[in-house]
Amino acid sequence: MSSQHIIVVGGGAAGLFAGITCAETAPGNKVTILEQGPDFLAKVRISGGGRCNVTHACFDAREFATQYPRGGKELIGPLKRFGARDTVAWFKARGVKLNTECDGCIFPLSNTSQTIIDCFLNAAQAAGVTLRSNCGVERIEDRFKLTLSTGETISCDRLLLATGGCRSAAAGQLAVSLGHTLEPPVPSLFTFDLDTPWLRELAGIVIEPVEASAQGLRERGTLLVTHTGLSGPVILRLSAWGARTLHDCNYKFSLLINWLPNLPVEEVATELQWRRSQQPGRLVVNTPIAPLPTRLWEQLVLAAGIARDTRWAVLPRAAMHRLTQQLIRTKLPVIGKSVNKEEFVTCGGVRLREVNFRTMESRICPGLYFAGELLDIDSLTGGFNLQAAWTTGWIAGHAMVEAR
Repeated sequence: MSSQHIIVVGGGAAGLFAGITCAETAPGNKVTILEQGPDFLAKVRISGGGRCNVTHACFDAREFATQYPRGGKELIGPLKRFGARDTVAWFKARGVKLNTECDGCIFPLSNTSQTIIDCFLNAAQAAGVTLRSNCGVERIEDRFKLTLSTGETISCDRLLLATGGCRSAAAGQLAVSLGHTLEPPVPSLFTFDLDTPWLRELAGIVIEPVEASAQGLRERGTLLVTHTGLSGPVILRLSAWGARTLHDCNYKFSLLINWLPNLPVEEVATELQWRRSQQPGRLVVNTPIAPLPTRLWEQLVLAAGIARDTRWAVLPRAAMHRLTQQLIRTKLPVIGKSVNKEEFVTCGGVRLREVNFRTMESRICPGLYFAGELLDIDSLTGGFNLQAAWTTGWIAGHAMVEAR
């Protein structure tokens, strides 16, 4: 097979992985990666709090795919070809030691994303990949002539777009110019802002587990109270699965919290009745139901309209009912959203049915390929977004050099 010039647009996780795969699989080809910014792998640098959660210790493709609110079905096949086990082996072969934490998240043993960045840059150099930063693509004509931000015009035989999440309509315009459709970008994996004074007083408290529900969605997990509202895995899961629904209501909705999801309603009522009969002289605010933190219990009692000096012996049945409802169905008005730490994840991107997931090639424009967050794929936290980048990049990388 004659040599080809393969251009990758986007110097992030998916773009670097695809470019390295191309060059290592077929060394005779010329591979160029164009990055419009000054640095390659900029998002990898801040991922996982700067530690880079490279993947997750889940080695069944179908189970792994359940962590993607959008794109899970399409990724089952690709994950069978290159999944978490393959990612671990890939890094091991390049001398990167990884560590699996108790929650299944896999990080470099060094605990710094710089290890991953160095690995990629060294692998790209060793494979002969040409890396060009500060080099954006302004337009693409014919098949494929690229006009660069530097004023140059270059051509290639195969083109991969891996320009990252479509946070704005402009981010996906190269794909649109080649005939593709973008699903509208909206935020995913965000925290909830609330203006509830008694809750804000509890900033820093972690409650596990709770059940949170909103707009027909329901999730269970750990909740973190912050100085602006609520965060933690249960909120991030809810925001991911409800990304479009919550966007459509302008992030103003009622959130319901069950603080005791492991107790049926009848048992909660029984617990309260037991306190009234067995601890009549004690203050209600001082007798929490496990595992609720004392500070949270106190605020829930007060939010139920029960005075701080009320003792169980004189607690009216109506007040007991209000407390029961407060424990299993606290209604909190959400007034907005905030970015989760430094990470900004969007759902939206190139419409999945327009891409062949066996090769990551466009079904509309032959010779055009996609990888990473430019696609309408996004996941929950835990290394799943990066695994999607590795998986789609690996498949596209192989397919581009195998194409005739």
